[in-house]
Amino acid sequence: MPADRELLVVDLGTMPYLEALELQRSAARARIDGRLDQDLLLFVEHPPVVTLGRSSNNANLLVDNAGLAARGIELHEVERGGNVTFHGPGQLVGYPIIDLKRHKQDLHWYLRQVEGVLIQALSRFGIASDRVPKFTGVWTSGRKIASIGVHARDWVTWHGFALNVTTDLSYFDVMVPCGIPEVRMTSIERELADRNDGTSLMTSPALAADARAAVVSAMSKGFSLMPRTLEPGAIEAIVHDKSAA
Repeated sequence: MPADRELLVVDLGTMPYLEALELQRSAARARIDGRLDQDLLLFVEHPPVVTLGRSSNNANLLVDNAGLAARGIELHEVERGGNVTFHGPGQLVGYPIIDLKRHKQDLHWYLRQVEGVLIQALSRFGIASDRVPKFTGVWTSGRKIASIGVHARDWVTWHGFALNVTTDLSYFDVMVPCGIPEVRMTSIERELADRNDGTSLMTSPALAADARAAVVSAMSKGFSLMPRTLEPGAIEAIVHDKSAA
């Protein structure tokens, strides 16, 4: 892969959803106007939040605002494609800020590429996964393990994917996930436990770290980019027109 085509990787840790959304939008603007001259992958974990994409139907949200608040879940409408989904602890959420003019100017191609990245990453855990016709996302044994929803302007993407690693899957009970009736959600932890008589052989931090590493490796290969890790302060300096750290 060309050394001058990088994937900048930033781990934001735990961050409120709206704060991360504003950083994504700022990064996308910087990628469009050239202040950010490489593609970017933001990793983050959010406090519990339900987001409604452009295709959302209120009927797919099964509790009212009071019910969400009782579980400590925020609710936000956003510009991404797709339906209703959940973000929260135990998920690996990735927001790729990718300039498709350097790859292929085709959002359907991009969605399939992101699915392929996650399929490849899951194979590192011995989890066989695949696409399901007509539905965006990644599935294993009939259960959905990763959701994807994106937005783009001037062929630069933001929003992205949510891979369930050690997620409390009961959070998905407040909705019809992704607007797909009778969908069953799963996680890396659940799939590994099912193979080992209900016992996970890895700790949550180890699973999270391995999932991040697997996604970075797969995304670097899938988009022919050289990965380089940056601290959060460095990327904020770039996108907010300050001197980079």
